[in-house]
Amino acid sequence: MQVTETRSEGLRREYRVTLPASELEQRLSSELAGLKDRVKINGFRPGKVPMAHLRKLYGRSVMAEVVQNAVNEANRKIIEDNSLRLALEPKIDMAGNREDVEKALEAKGDLDFTVALEVLPQFELADLSGVTVKKQVAEVSDEDLATAIDRMAQQNRTFSPKDGPAAEGDRVTVDFVGTMGGEPFKGGSAEGIEVEIGAGSFIPGFEEQLVGAAAGDERTVTVTFPENYGVADLAGKPAEFQVTVKAVQGPGETVVDDELAKGFGMESLDKLRDAVRAAISRDYDAQSRRKLKKELLDQLDTRYTFELPDGLIEQEFQAVWSQVEADLKNGGRSFADEGTTEEAARAEYRRIAERRVRLGLVLAQVGEKADIKVTDEEVDRALVERVRQFPGQERQVWEYYQKNPGAKAELRAPIFEEKTVDHILGQVTVVEEPTSREQLFRDEDEPASTDAQASAAAGPS
Repeated sequence: MQVTETRSEGLRREYRVTLPASELEQRLSSELAGLKDRVKINGFRPGKVPMAHLRKLYGRSVMAEVVQNAVNEANRKIIEDNSLRLALEPKIDMAGNREDVEKALEAKGDLDFTVALEVLPQFELADLSGVTVKKQVAEVSDEDLATAIDRMAQQNRTFSPKDGPAAEGDRVTVDFVGTMGGEPFKGGSAEGIEVEIGAGSFIPGFEEQLVGAAAGDERTVTVTFPENYGVADLAGKPAEFQVTVKAVQGPGETVVDDELAKGFGMESLDKLRDAVRAAISRDYDAQSRRKLKKELLDQLDTRYTFELPDGLIEQEFQAVWSQVEADLKNGGRSFADEGTTEEAARAEYRRIAERRVRLGLVLAQVGEKADIKVTDEEVDRALVERVRQFPGQERQVWEYYQKNPGAKAELRAPIFEEKTVDHILGQVTVVEEPTSREQLFRDEDEPASTDAQASAAAGPS
């Protein structure tokens, strides 16, 4: 096997590999000789099948294995001899025309193919000792706690039959038939649906038009589906509902006491308050962590400039772009509705893809240098959390991950990233900054996808 480098430009490498016909013949004969003692062919005793007959029966399939083994061997040789770290799997291109390839498959001609690949960039890790990042910290106020408890009490209150017309806060049981342009549409009809007036659970305008209705009333409710409605065929379109009111119920008194707590599995109201405060605190801590991590990644992004593998960028961009297109389609929206053009959106999301790849490579190198490891126990804990996200399907999800090592390995990447971020935070100065809940959860200007995992392409191996 002869391997010759034919291109070395930036992160791209290309090699030409040649396997002479004589070597192909030798490898084919060796494989057929090993097959001779294993196959059973009618009319021949074991081990006595003529090589010519074996070649006639199995030569083509065995040669395919020979070629695949040669490709794998060439890849290993190229990587090991040149100490390369690949960004993606090599691309193989059989050289020559169909006739040349056919000759090679019959060991009557040389096998020529090219191996094109991209390598990971080499760069020095930046000194972060002078970097300062802010960690926004919000305390759970008594008002936040009271609001949460009141909301739980509202959700837990009882309703009882009411005489007279429905008002804000009442629950109305209705049947309805929806039409568009006089024609019924899929999903537009239902019976026995409970509508809590003012809860905002239905299409805007639907609940408000039930105010004043009494049991037995029939009303025509006209609404327009929101532009971002989940069903694209309905988004932004007007509809008419023929509604029959079956019953009206008024809400009971909202009571915050020990009985409310027991309804949520707590011994007392104080225990419920402690549990809710802890839950809110965890939400605040998680949001604080997200914003701290984003600020840290922003700082890292400004400190590194190096060539990126085009293949990784394209892979990341396609993942992001497919999600963007799916979101627009599901919402029945266009780029014009978002105040942009497809060209401008593509440029923006390619920038995001480049950022993800760059940060992913940085985090991978930081983690490697710090010898950060992800244990099997950590992966198992992550798997348990993933399984809990699918109530009723826990067993199927668990078995899927157990039977698919690749899927289970994907759980390692975010764990590795978080541990690496923790390592970096230990190298910089973190300044806590007290803030309000509103400020902590204020939406950022940049697209949400910028804050996602830095890069799945450069996670731990």
